[in-house]
Amino acid sequence: MDHYAVFGNPVKHSRSPWIHTQFAAQTGAELDYRAQEVAAEQFEQQVLAFFGRGGAGLNITVPFKEQAHDLAQVLSDAARVAGAVNTLYQDDDGRLVGDNTDGVGMLRDILQNGGVLRQRRILVVGAGGAVRGVLPNLLAEQPAELLILNRTADRASALADRFRDLGPVRGGGYDLLTNSPATAPFDWIINGTSVGLSGGLPPLPASVVAPHTWSYDMVYGPGQTAFQQWCVDNAAARALDGLGMLVEQAAEAFFLWRGVRPQTAPVIAALRQELAVG
Repeated sequence: MDHYAVFGNPVKHSRSPWIHTQFAAQTGAELDYRAQEVAAEQFEQQVLAFFGRGGAGLNITVPFKEQAHDLAQVLSDAARVAGAVNTLYQDDDGRLVGDNTDGVGMLRDILQNGGVLRQRRILVVGAGGAVRGVLPNLLAEQPAELLILNRTADRASALADRFRDLGPVRGGGYDLLTNSPATAPFDWIINGTSVGLSGGLPPLPASVVAPHTWSYDMVYGPGQTAFQQWCVDNAAARALDGLGMLVEQAAEAFFLWRGVRPQTAPVIAALRQELAVG
C-alpha cells in the first residue's frame, strides 16, 4: 500500500484525505492518505522522514508552500515560476520533486463554471503561497489587468514584480483602491487571504463589485463563505468558492503521483453533499 499525506498547520480541517479516498475507489488504487499537523521548525525534518519511511507523495498546505519550494531538489516549471510548492514526490533517482497544482486546479474550476478571464480586469487579494501558485495561470489567460492587494503593500508589490514578464500585473496596499482607475468595479475578485478560515473579510469597498463581477474565494465551507456572501450582498453576478479548486488540484497531484487522472465532477458533488450534511 502506498502512503500519502498532507502537511500543514493547521490541517485538521483538511478534506484531502476524504478526496483521495474517493480517487482511490474510482481508480482501484490501494493507498493510505492522512492529514498531519507539522510544527514550523520541524517541517524539513518531517518531510525528509516521511520519504525516508517510503512515503509516496505529499501535499503541502499553509503555511509551508514556500518552504517546500526551497526544500525541493527538482522543480516543475509551475513551481519554479510560482516560487511555491504544494505537491512533493521522489523521482527515479530519489530526488525530491516539487510541483504546484493550485493554478491548474483553480483555472479548471473557473472554466468549468463558465468563467472567462481573457481581457478581464482581475483583483487578487492576498500575497501568500496560495496566490503565488495561481498567478501564472491567471496571467496566461491574458487578462486586461491584474491587481494584487495585500495588507503589507511591499509584499504585493514584490509579487507583482516577480510576475511582471507574464502580463499586466501590479501590486500594493489597499490604499490603491482610492486611486483611479482601480476604483472602477472589477470583472473578477479573487480572495486568496486566509481570513475566510475564521469568517473574516478583506477590507474591500463595495465599489469594486458590480452586477457583472464574478468572485472566487479560495477557501470553502458547508455554505457560502463570508466573502461569497459579501459579494452576493453587493450584487455580484457569481460567487464561487474554492471547493472545486481543492478537488481539481488534488486530481492533478494524484495524476503526478500515480499516472491516472480521476474524474472530479462526482467527487465535487459528493463533497458538497458531505459538507451540507455535516
